Amino acid sequence: MSKSINQRGVLSTRPVIYGYSVYGNPLQIWLPTQSNVDVLIFAGIHGEEPDSTVLLSRALRSLAKTSRSCAVILCANPDGVQLGTRGNANGVDLNRNFPSSNWSPAPVTHNWHFDSDCRVTLTPGTRPCSEPESLALLQVVERLKPEVVVSLHSPLGLIDDPQGSDLGALFSARSGLPRAVLPNEDTPGSFGSWTGGTGVTTITYELPNQSVWDMLPVHLPILHDLLEQGLGMVEEMVDENETVSPGKALEALA
Repeated sequence: MSKSINQRGVLSTRPVIYGYSVYGNPLQIWLPTQSNVDVLIFAGIHGEEPDSTVLLSRALRSLAKTSRSCAVILCANPDGVQLGTRGNANGVDLNRNFPSSNWSPAPVTHNWHFDSDCRVTLTPGTRPCSEPESLALLQVVERLKPEVVVSLHSPLGLIDDPQGSDLGALFSARSGLPRAVLPNEDTPGSFGSWTGGTGVTTITYELPNQSVWDMLPVHLPILHDLLEQGLGMVEEMVDENETVSPGKALEALA
């Protein structure tokens, strides 16, 4: 169930503070009603991707009731969003600052324009989890022990699903975005590289290169249903008595 649209202007529940950014901004998480967290979904780890925060906020504000099984972080890098920078206030790309086996101290770069070869240089930090934002997010994952983590990004327009999960298949089927497996060597120290070594299923939901307004009709309902149903999104697509194999949800939708 959803709230009526005229009631979606504010968040109806208060978050818990799980840490503070370099500039002292609170790092906030909205916790579910049950103690076991099925899904942790976060957005805004790159400050130049505020569309991920806006869409996730709209999904959270649309819920008639607090999510039963999903924990939500609307903005993992509030300083970067405030400054309009990909990295945090220290110039660190937080998504290269996690203690994965492939972490490297070498500088990291990203495109200045989506379709340009011009590159901007950032640092992965002086060491893994050198930044308060990445350390706090790691501690959240270790404390909550979610079954699945969904990381919202933009603007590649794909579902990065290295474990071949049914939830990833469902995201792809409903959004029309292709499923892919991005090579870890291209993203040393990324959140997904780290969780890949811990056994936590991680899906990177890369929103397409569109305006928020253009993305709302397709992606907002998906995020809303995820928050409302958790992993029940997948369970509804398959026979409860049937053994679920990777990609089964996609077959059920065909």
